[in-house]
Amino acid sequence: MATGNVYDLFGKHKSHSLEEQLELLAEIAHGFSSSLDISQTLKNAIEHFMEYMNAEAASIFLLENNNSEIVCVECVGPVDITGLRLSARQGIVGKAVATRTCQMIRDVVNDQDFAKTVDMGSGFHTRSILCTPLIVNNECIGALELLNKKDDDLFDEQDRDLSTALASYAALAIHNARMADALVEQERMRKELELAREIQLDLLPDDSDLTNFPVKGMNVPALEVSGDFYDFFKRDDGLIYFNLADVSGKGMNAAMLMAKASSLLHHLAKSIDDPGKLLASVNDEICETISHGMFITIVSGFIDTNNCTIRFSNAGHQPPLFHHKSGEFEELEASAPPLGILSGTEFPVSTVRLEGGVVYLFTDGVTESIDEKKKLLDVGGLIKIIENNSELTASKRLEDIVAKIMHPNVAQHDDITLMIIECCLK
Repeated sequence: MATGNVYDLFGKHKSHSLEEQLELLAEIAHGFSSSLDISQTLKNAIEHFMEYMNAEAASIFLLENNNSEIVCVECVGPVDITGLRLSARQGIVGKAVATRTCQMIRDVVNDQDFAKTVDMGSGFHTRSILCTPLIVNNECIGALELLNKKDDDLFDEQDRDLSTALASYAALAIHNARMADALVEQERMRKELELAREIQLDLLPDDSDLTNFPVKGMNVPALEVSGDFYDFFKRDDGLIYFNLADVSGKGMNAAMLMAKASSLLHHLAKSIDDPGKLLASVNDEICETISHGMFITIVSGFIDTNNCTIRFSNAGHQPPLFHHKSGEFEELEASAPPLGILSGTEFPVSTVRLEGGVVYLFTDGVTESIDEKKKLLDVGGLIKIIENNSELTASKRLEDIVAKIMHPNVAQHDDITLMIIECCLK
């Protein structure tokens, strides 16, 4: 690259005066700064530059695929090579990118780096090349290429210096456009995630007015959206439906599957009172559309408040903890695989009589949480927290348990969801 002052870059002894060259660069710079359409601006810039340099064609190549390929994103001239992909080290363009130096080839026939296959594919006849790397913030992002001086002329040092100046403008404009696009995309994603979280919150039951209801739940997402969900409601026949589930993975895919599964369960649970049949129906539906590798672990069931009995099915989920009135804890093991693994799966039903006891349902974000000393909570740690808070009301107990699980100086790595089912209504 040229490193001299402005006069050295654009000496008056060249074919274009200093004023003409500065006027060209000022015009191109103004185009870059005043337009939001970087693609059209690049095309206009290299077209203007091609005419000024009296060349037959011009192209902009950018690095893609972790800098393994160079791709023509804009071109002007008799042949359209937009979309042409080459290895990042192929041809004169590849050499300019790899060495970060301007390549001025006056006769390609005698240059071993020239990629003859491009001409063979496009029908264009290349005689000479001027190729300048696009560098911004010490990073090479591509190259500007000019082909064939007209009138049997050859590229010279003035052309090299002028193309270097233009390449600097183009590289900065591309970099700024990418940053602007990234900011727009971040804002779009932020709004989408906010909307997704609002939808998820709408799917969760509102228990603020249910002071004597036998079910309480809480969800604290690790990210903007959660892959966990829970639900409960009272049916017309008096049965209370409940579920707590964990969708594999994180982010939008998990959130979308969560929304679908939660909606299906809520709808079907109004007419199906057998936990096994309910999960079988939802499982078959999800298996038809679920993405490869995704699944849902879930505990789903019904509470009969007349005899304080819970009938439930556990599809591959964390075993709920049954805190007996006597003080003993019992893990209620899973009896079937998760939803979304295999259609036609049967889900056995288990029955538990509360008799003054309490059932705790939770996701692995609870038992796999860690404290400041990087110690895993595990089931044993959860039992201790429950025991220390067993005298509190269900709502207060739920809040305190979650507060004990979360540590202010430790990043939450997974969604935390917890549900309490205790003494039924009289």
